Amino acid sequence: MFRTEDLSLFVKAAELESLSSAARSLNTSPAVASSAIKRLEERLGVRLFVRSTRSICLTTEGSDFYSHARSALQTLEDGYYKLQKDSDIIQGILRVSAPSDLGRNILSSWLADFQNLYPRLRVCLQLGDGVADLYRQPVDIAIRYGELPDSSLVALPLVRNNRRVLCAAPSYIARKGVPECPEDLFQHECILYERSEKLHDKWTFMKAEEISTVQVFGRLFSNDADVVRRWAIEGRGLVYKSWLDVALEVQQGQLQIVMPGFVGETAPLSMVLSHRLQLNKKFRVFYEYLKGRCSNLPSMSFR
Repeated sequence: MFRTEDLSLFVKAAELESLSSAARSLNTSPAVASSAIKRLEERLGVRLFVRSTRSICLTTEGSDFYSHARSALQTLEDGYYKLQKDSDIIQGILRVSAPSDLGRNILSSWLADFQNLYPRLRVCLQLGDGVADLYRQPVDIAIRYGELPDSSLVALPLVRNNRRVLCAAPSYIARKGVPECPEDLFQHECILYERSEKLHDKWTFMKAEEISTVQVFGRLFSNDADVVRRWAIEGRGLVYKSWLDVALEVQQGQLQIVMPGFVGETAPLSMVLSHRLQLNKKFRVFYEYLKGRCSNLPSMSFR
């Protein structure tokens, strides 16, 4: 491949008929310009210039190559200005990674609606409860719960006050009763979530200034948070879930909040990017869209 800088120096030298003038014009040194021409000549296997003490002129081969080099540079410049012109158009591909539960039950319809607003945009939703690697995986944006361990990432808040809640189906409550405090959970069937082969069986609650962490037990567990929620709806046990994941079911009466006087762990929801420079108009518009949709979600008014 040819270096753009080398082609620029060649074209400028041909037009000015001077290597030193071309170097000054492009704010570089004559030595750098000379090296650029030498690289081109070695790559092409021909001499591009006939040199005299005061000026240079193109050889026959150099003259032929000049038209192609100038055309290539013009094409690149046209492409650059087109990108600048199109930067205000929402288009291209938007790849979003999201937790399985939130993705299937909330984000999937939101993203489809967002794509309808911008027909030139293509949207890919990747679901999984593992943490997406924004540096290595083909993902533009990750929607995540919790605090970010990697400070090099950029987290834009969507729902700051989201928390985990303890809930169960009416059928389970009718069968087993309700726990009154965290220690009562030892007597209950708990449905557990597993991520990265680690079982999340320590549930933390706060009342006033007192924090209680209990290790719970359950015969059902899954690495898919949506499966955990579905088991709870079926009345198979208690779950400790993000409020956003169960808000609709609580409103519809499929699930009930248990121990409302005890506050669960914080689980803020954020839109995460690998770098702030990534915040072009497409991502800014998508962020504002998500914030607007999140503001209409049911609030935690039961506390």
